[in-house]
Amino acid sequence: MTLVGGIDVAILAAVSLAIGSFVATLALRLPAGVSLWGRSRCPGCGVELAARDLVPVASWLVLHGRCRRCGVALGLYYPLVELACLALAAWAASATEGVMLWASCAFAWTLLALALIDLEHFLLPDVLTLPLAAGGLGVAWFLQPDALRDDAIGAVAGYALFAAVAWAYRRWRGREGLGGGDAKLLGALGAWVGASGLPSVVLLAALMALAAALAARALKGRGGFAGALQARVPFGPALAAAGWIVWLYGPLSFG
Repeated sequence: MTLVGGIDVAILAAVSLAIGSFVATLALRLPAGVSLWGRSRCPGCGVELAARDLVPVASWLVLHGRCRRCGVALGLYYPLVELACLALAAWAASATEGVMLWASCAFAWTLLALALIDLEHFLLPDVLTLPLAAGGLGVAWFLQPDALRDDAIGAVAGYALFAAVAWAYRRWRGREGLGGGDAKLLGALGAWVGASGLPSVVLLAALMALAAALAARALKGRGGFAGALQARVPFGPALAAAGWIVWLYGPLSFG
């Protein structure tokens, strides 16, 4: 069996798909205040899905994406999120190995959950951002002790930076422009990439968010740079993507 940094590929794939199913459920239930531990039900007939219907990707393929009982279409959401978690694990395996690979996967899967929630609800829950920050400092403590000081400074600086920007924008415009969840997420990312990586995260995230806003305006037939600057877009997904890239490949180099 092929190994990736000492980790069986089959195990990594199986864990990734299982976590993907959990991430999909988490992103749906957490904002709604629904328990994460109840068995999933068919959205059509409400029947509780059996274990054989909950095997990541495989059950969806076998049932052709429909409920076994009533035949209602179940949609692509679950298999796409499961495959996304698998793809992130493969991406992590291309740049890390061993224990750091598992840490990177946990980082990526949490970022995916946050991005999905923010896309739908403009919300970055503390129950995910705060443990993410603690996890980054924990990884530094156990695996990269030389980086712990930079990571701790990054966590504080990341939160303080966006908190200050949010306060200034609110005073200037009289309305919210940057949520408290964004500040906490940047702080959490700082705990992973360190203070040295924060400028790259902010720059990449700003460019990604602007590109997303321009694309959204163009699709709605209301293109234009000025309009894109006024568009409301969730910043969490852009921060998550930027943090992931900087974590794997380091800060941007302009030399």
